[in-house]
Amino acid sequence: MSAALPAPALALLQEWLPSNESPARPLMTLSTIGLDGYPDARSVLLSEWDEDGFFLHTDARSRKALQLGAEPRAALTLVWPELKRQLVVQGDAAPASADEETWAYGHRSRYLQLLAWLNDPAFAALPEAERVARWASFDAAHPALSAPDTWQGFRVAPVRLTFWEGRDDAASRRREFALVSSTWQESLLPG
Repeated sequence: MSAALPAPALALLQEWLPSNESPARPLMTLSTIGLDGYPDARSVLLSEWDEDGFFLHTDARSRKALQLGAEPRAALTLVWPELKRQLVVQGDAAPASADEETWAYGHRSRYLQLLAWLNDPAFAALPEAERVARWASFDAAHPALSAPDTWQGFRVAPVRLTFWEGRDDAASRRREFALVSSTWQESLLPG
């Protein structure tokens, strides 16, 4: 990213998002541009975030990894219905560093660490009973795991952040921060 996030945007992110040490990771919708030109979307976990971007991790053989490799632009949407909040991040995606990938894998739950090893097309095609048996066998045989070679992280460096807040006593409003010519511009928009 060519310009540091402005202080008001960083303050909102610190208020809205959990710390990176929190085991509860928010679910977000990752939107990418498909290889066929159509938009594609799926739910992923926000692994971590900092003033330079938002991190997600996946299997390097996944459709989302292929799409981000071909067209490294993405949108991330996080929603908190109970708080009447939504955050949309648009940005440029780039591979995460090896150190960041190692850190993120180590902070995943045991289930998600196992999933990174076992979740491939061949495993998905197995009958349910065989998947359950293989999962249990692999889990028992590997009490400690490091990330598989297929573990890949991406950092989405924001070019636009849109914070939406709904209200019961007034119209909702969006507070947007957009990177224009290396300078962040803030605007207030109708909800």
